[in-house]
Amino acid sequence: MRARRFGQQLKQSMNKEWVFNYIDYEKLKNALRVHHIWDEESEQGFVEQLETELDKVYTFQRVKSGEIIRRIASSEKEVKDAVARVQQQALGQDSDSVEEDFDLLEEDLSDIIADVHDLAKFTQLNYTGFQKIIKKHDKNTRWMLKPVFAARLKVKPFFQDNYDSYVIKLSRLYDVVRTRGNPIKGDSSAGGKQQNFVRQTTKYWVHKDNIVELKLIILKHLPVLVFNPNKEFNDEDAAITSIYFDNTETWELYEGRLKKTEGAEAIRLRWYGGMSSDTIFIERKTHREDWTGEESVKARFKLKEKNVNAYLRGELKPEQVFEKERREQKRSEKDIASDEQLAREIQYRVLTRKLVPVTRSFYHRTAFQLPGDARVRISLDTELTMTREDNLDGKKRAGDNWRRMDIGVDWPFRQLPAEDKELFPYAVLEVKLQTQAGQEPPQWIRDLTCSHLVEAVPKFSKYIHGTATLNPKRIHLIPYWYPQMNVDIRKPVSHKFGIEHPGASNEISTSGTLDDDSDEEDAVMGLPAANGTDDDNRLRRLREARDVMEQNEMDRRRDYGTLTNANDPNVLDIEERVAAGLNRDNDHLIYDSDSEDEDDDYEAARREGGFRFAIKWAERTATDVGSKIMNGFIAIIPKPTPTDVGNGGFTLGVPSWKQSGEVKRFKAPKGKRIHVPVRVEPKVQLATERTFLSWLEFSILIGSIAATLLNFGDSLSLAAAWAFTIIACIALVYSACLYLWRVRKIRERRAVTYHDKWGPTLLCLGLFCAVAVSFGYRFGKGGGGSLKGDLKGK
Repeated sequence: MRARRFGQQLKQSMNKEWVFNYIDYEKLKNALRVHHIWDEESEQGFVEQLETELDKVYTFQRVKSGEIIRRIASSEKEVKDAVARVQQQALGQDSDSVEEDFDLLEEDLSDIIADVHDLAKFTQLNYTGFQKIIKKHDKNTRWMLKPVFAARLKVKPFFQDNYDSYVIKLSRLYDVVRTRGNPIKGDSSAGGKQQNFVRQTTKYWVHKDNIVELKLIILKHLPVLVFNPNKEFNDEDAAITSIYFDNTETWELYEGRLKKTEGAEAIRLRWYGGMSSDTIFIERKTHREDWTGEESVKARFKLKEKNVNAYLRGELKPEQVFEKERREQKRSEKDIASDEQLAREIQYRVLTRKLVPVTRSFYHRTAFQLPGDARVRISLDTELTMTREDNLDGKKRAGDNWRRMDIGVDWPFRQLPAEDKELFPYAVLEVKLQTQAGQEPPQWIRDLTCSHLVEAVPKFSKYIHGTATLNPKRIHLIPYWYPQMNVDIRKPVSHKFGIEHPGASNEISTSGTLDDDSDEEDAVMGLPAANGTDDDNRLRRLREARDVMEQNEMDRRRDYGTLTNANDPNVLDIEERVAAGLNRDNDHLIYDSDSEDEDDDYEAARREGGFRFAIKWAERTATDVGSKIMNGFIAIIPKPTPTDVGNGGFTLGVPSWKQSGEVKRFKAPKGKRIHVPVRVEPKVQLATERTFLSWLEFSILIGSIAATLLNFGDSLSLAAAWAFTIIACIALVYSACLYLWRVRKIRERRAVTYHDKWGPTLLCLGLFCAVAVSFGYRFGKGGGGSLKGDLKGK
């Protein structure tokens, strides 16, 4: 798909109701082109326009953000009242009325969710617009405005709103409303404790532009998993930090995890929250191949931060770690003994294999899961950063301590040099499913993972990526995704999927500004004036408003059916029109600024004139002439003409998941080799052995034919025996070499072509030639003459 300019992207992505509050990108861009000579007066005028646009965007963002906060607070009160009414149903209250109230509240929360999505999209588009216009200004005028404007953005940070707090509050309210006041606690017997299930884990990359939308989509199906609901949300609570250990001479743990060898281990120390956290989890992840029938295992035990160094040096024995727990008897002796054995094994591995801290990973995690139900678990890790923990180049990062202390949760760690950190450009989505054997995952999960919001990256590892990136001179075997980091993962919308305003909630809501609605506004909407502002009045007005809007929708559909000849059986109904994707107002387009930058360079050269403009003019003219000539040749070449199938019929009902240019070939950087994951099971090696034995059997059969021919004693039989013997020997040598080559490649887990497309064909051809020559020679010489003599004797 051809990349779109940002100006086009901005126009197509605007919320129609907020259109006058966006940055006037075209006006600012034209201001850069008006002045032939850019002087101090031109700069002052442009800065004033820029300041006006920034103030407009900032003010609107603050107003909408405050409105959303008030709506959420009002909805929270209404949800509590609705839950209280549910509890009073036993006293005789009408259950149908309560159910209708919950329907309206769910619709209203969906509208708030859509507003949060629109505001996040508004913020992202405007921030991108300001960054691009500043870049154009500095490039075209040679006046450096970027540092000055960065200071202005700090004063009016419209792009720093905390959407995570909105997500958590909306998730809790939506879960209560969806379950009609009975949030699901989870039934572990429905999936958690059953043995006959299949666990499937898949990882995806998510572009930063799609993070908020993705969270809002998921929360409508799964609640955010909050470990301490009584505590106010804090960014530090969602922080997770892990430090991975390895041998810096052999990198054995890195290569084992990369190659996914049986029994490969990863040893890490993890803590939740800030650096003040006193509880450190010592973890070991062990990879198990699927063919073993065992699951990969993650085991861990807790240790006080003050004891970590002594434990890693071997000074603190495992039995001392659990001495206090044994005295208190808060856990069973079996569990304590299991953790003690784990602590002993990890300590032994650290000391004998000389493992030291090498890589730290930091991120904020949002987990979605029904409490107590592990059948569907989704986690989204944002602000992912990997940092170095080693002392390999002489720098004392961690020193003798088990972790460096100059960073904590202060992302993006500006105090660190660029070579010490890797700011990962995407969020990482992990979907874990436990489904019954033969059971399909939920439909919404399939829609999500097939949408434009995610990019599948199987077997992605934070540790592998961080170690390979931060040690470019020491790591030579890199993961398959490494060369693809510079490829934009954003994709156009291939099917209608995302956040939309509910049809009955675009203009009103239960928790908007109804407290301040005037009688005149009610009259405009066709509603009777409210006599009060209590919950019953708001819900009553909502019911009446919904009835009016539903009637209008029915009238509109009737008119539409009339205009489109509703009696025609080939006319699409409303569901088919939606499925065909006719409404694409909210599509996310991919944009690129390359063509815009070329235009800006040309305009700047035109203003300067001289030799530079002549070169630019010649380049552009030659490009245009070449394109016209090429298009002319393409036009005159005979080719079939596609049938016009109308709007939305370009895929004939089949979604096009792969876009043009999406599949590319990547080359490893110089001095490095890409490791492609290869699945190797025992049946693969057994199949290789069976193939070799089949070749041996065939060679022995051919050798037997050769030995039989020797019994005839004539020269023709001897020649045929030699021919069959040579073919048998060649088959033996060929099959043995092929078998040894396949075994070596399987051991190395190399992604090569194991199929033998030439050997069987050449063997059959050789046998055919040997048999044909033998029969032909015999009938032409000896066999034919003998037959004639026999006939004459008779």
